Amino acid sequence: MDTLTESAAATASTPAAASPAAALRKLYFLRFAFAAAWAALLLTTAGTLTTLTAVLLVAYPLFDVGCAVADLRSARPEGRPVRGLYVNVALSTLTAAGLAVAATSGTPAVLRVWGAWAITAGLVQLAVGIARRGLGGQWAMIASGGISALAGASFLAQAGGADASLSALAGYAFLGGVFFLASALRLGRTGGAAKG
Repeated sequence: MDTLTESAAATASTPAAASPAAALRKLYFLRFAFAAAWAALLLTTAGTLTTLTAVLLVAYPLFDVGCAVADLRSARPEGRPVRGLYVNVALSTLTAAGLAVAATSGTPAVLRVWGAWAITAGLVQLAVGIARRGLGGQWAMIASGGISALAGASFLAQAGGADASLSALAGYAFLGGVFFLASALRLGRTGGAAKG
């Protein structure tokens, strides 16, 4: 995580990353790449809740914390809204701890923690996307936040059923990554000047 935040701080000081849209674009590409790789790794271990699976589960919200911190560092000098990012850091930190504990109890417990996180983080992402509409490329973040909240409810429901499985988390992460990719591409095309 130190590497992510140090590179984000270095990037923020370069002329190429002077605009908020450019900083977000880089961060969104990084988030897509991580989500795709993470989803592929989780699919290979999702059948059983092993130590590797538990490490992967905890790593995802910790990466989210690192990204939110990098986002905060680039948002503050621009005077952009950051309250939702602070909430995201707190939620993701608590989720990482909760997943570490839940992984010792089984798949249903993991799905409950992940579901609660997906709902709350999705609502925060929705709010942040709405607040950043003026930067452009945020329609995907707004949609992703709403879908995340719905997916979280489905994880909670699945936790109580006989078909509780971690494989749905891989699809959730990959889809979230695709939304980040869509936002990054949109930010690049509009230069952050268009609404949405």
